[in-house]
Amino acid sequence: MTGPRYIAFEGAEGCGKSTQAARYASAIDAVLTRETGGTDIGARLREILHDTSIHDMAPRAEALIAAADRAQHLDQVVRPALDAGRTVVSDRSVYSTLAYQGYGRRLDVDQLRQINDWATGGLWPDLVVFIDTPDDVIAERMSTRNLDRFEAAGDDFHDRVIDGFRTMAAADPDRWISVQAVGSIAQVAQSIYDSIAEWSER
Repeated sequence: MTGPRYIAFEGAEGCGKSTQAARYASAIDAVLTRETGGTDIGARLREILHDTSIHDMAPRAEALIAAADRAQHLDQVVRPALDAGRTVVSDRSVYSTLAYQGYGRRLDVDQLRQINDWATGGLWPDLVVFIDTPDDVIAERMSTRNLDRFEAAGDDFHDRVIDGFRTMAAADPDRWISVQAVGSIAQVAQSIYDSIAEWSER
């Protein structure tokens, strides 16, 4: 694939995707952004979504707040960068909604796809880099964090989320690449770089 690309890094909490997205964006001089919170408006929406004092948010409300963040993000950051010829690397994307609110919260995944296709104006990532991390590594990393509302949602929720990511990756191999997060940060980064280079040559 030639030209600017919209690349999303996805994975479970604590998988290392934020670190790897930043490394890859720097390596290729891409625009680095994130969902949620990639715009000023999105940052305010993110505060609501991650606020640990909120215990009664309806899953549908959660999904719609995420979609609102995404609509602003694509309009303000992603689409203008692509139009200017810049590749965009995003720490999370629409697929996090499918994993978290769809598989995790058990909302209808097809309905979420329709809602988010409208929110994005049909602009979905060209490539999804799924960082698949062993459960024990994630558990160790999470044990040292002050957990936000999603991170504290419980093991069953997070098991459904990671199963959702794996299901989506297996169902769409032309768009997704899976990288096992085993080894040092530099080793994982090299695996990501090599996998993306191979995908680009298809």
